[in-house]
Amino acid sequence: MKMILVVALFAATVPAAEKTVKLENLPPAVQAAVKEQTKNSTLVGLSTEKEKGKTTYEVETKVNSKSRDLILDQTGAILETEDEVDIDTIPAAAKAALQKRAGAGTITKVEKLTAGSSVSYEAAIKTKTGKTTEAGVNPDGTPHKED
Repeated sequence: MKMILVVALFAATVPAAEKTVKLENLPPAVQAAVKEQTKNSTLVGLSTEKEKGKTTYEVETKVNSKSRDLILDQTGAILETEDEVDIDTIPAAAKAALQKRAGAGTITKVEKLTAGSSVSYEAAIKTKTGKTTEAGVNPDGTPHKED
């Protein structure tokens, strides 16, 4: 009985896995949104994820050689955008906080995350040991709530 409980608890804490999908397998509203949002970009990939009973769709694109990812709901509405940006274009407090978090490591990519009116920044950091990690901060440099 204890083993079943441990397995059940572990399964409940594992995040939902993304599943690669094809455009034609998406709901019509999501297909239309993908086509509209990729007019001036290159479609790199599509995936779906079900978490807490809600299905979302991730649209990976490239715009002017930078990544731009969109998270859509089942109606095709944009829930979040992730735009690759140059670190020098983000607020000074956010830049300083990310550089501090990187320490002796190297920031390899910075994204501006926008969800409604909420904006935050996320950096991919390569540590001195070669490991890759992420750090997220708000515009004022405070840690992002999911970090």
